[in-house]
Amino acid sequence: LLVAFSGVSLAADVVLTPFGQSPDAMMVKVVLKKLGVDGRLEKLLQTDGLMDEKVLITVVAGSSKGLGEAGIDKDAEIARMQELAEAAKGKGMHVLVMHIGGKGRRGTLTDIFIEQAVPMADKLIVVEGGDYDGLFSKLVEGTELEIIPAASVRETGEPLKQVLTEWSIIQ
Repeated sequence: LLVAFSGVSLAADVVLTPFGQSPDAMMVKVVLKKLGVDGRLEKLLQTDGLMDEKVLITVVAGSSKGLGEAGIDKDAEIARMQELAEAAKGKGMHVLVMHIGGKGRRGTLTDIFIEQAVPMADKLIVVEGGDYDGLFSKLVEGTELEIIPAASVRETGEPLKQVLTEWSIIQ
């Protein structure tokens, strides 16, 4: 039995993982739910955890506490994300990189992760204040990638809907 819901994605279309182990990915999951998208959140998603999803969303922000709780260091986290992004693209998945913490979530650790994350992105959503020093702008310079702005975490719904509609996740 096939039931079609307009505007609602199939359960296995989106998988989310934090890049830097901050709790920000949980907030994106809430925004997805409001859009009717059931995103699977895996804090330590590995390549073998990719199923038949069409989109990998990685929410970038460094958390020393989160890394400590996960029992990994920044180098292990970078390696995990590089392998994951490569595997996702190899499966034909889109990679959406989001930075929703703004200026408050920036800092040395987050910036290291941002520098690694941006080249992985097919699309990039950054909340206001996240690019206060031009780091994201510098990283997308000379690429096809553009920064899709959002006023705040609460305001990420519209750009997220736009991207997921473009990628046929939301009808």
